[in-house]
Amino acid sequence: MEIELLTIGKTSIGFVENGIGEYTKRLKHYIPYSIRSLPDVKNASRMDQTRQKEAEGQKIIDSLTPSDFVVLLDERGKQYSSVEFSSFIEKQMLSGRRKTVFVVGGPYGFSKEVYERADSLLSLSKMTFNHEMVRLFFTEQIYRAMTILRGEPYHHE
Repeated sequence: MEIELLTIGKTSIGFVENGIGEYTKRLKHYIPYSIRSLPDVKNASRMDQTRQKEAEGQKIIDSLTPSDFVVLLDERGKQYSSVEFSSFIEKQMLSGRRKTVFVVGGPYGFSKEVYERADSLLSLSKMTFNHEMVRLFFTEQIYRAMTILRGEPYHHE
């Protein structure tokens, strides 16, 4: 199975890029993992929130395939401990799916159409994080899940 993190906009904070690069490099030993950044919506500053969510949502929908298992990173989603999240990842791996896509929306969240396409919602925390930081936190959690599944000494309880 392949895991993809789909985002709106690029990562421009240097230390975040470095951290993502480090965990992505480590993940190569475990599972195919990639981050795909869709371009920001043009003229977003001239759109209201609803229109921006719809425009971003269309980009997200257009980038998915019918066979993708889609998980939205959303504040209303299910929260897992790291061990529980590793079990969720293991179930995805054993499901026979080719690809699981985790999606980070834009600053105003997701459109109705994206919620309708989603197979699951996942919350990283009750706190709100910068969208770029979410990319780093999520990538680290995928790495942590892989080490938990392999019984390696990265995660401590």
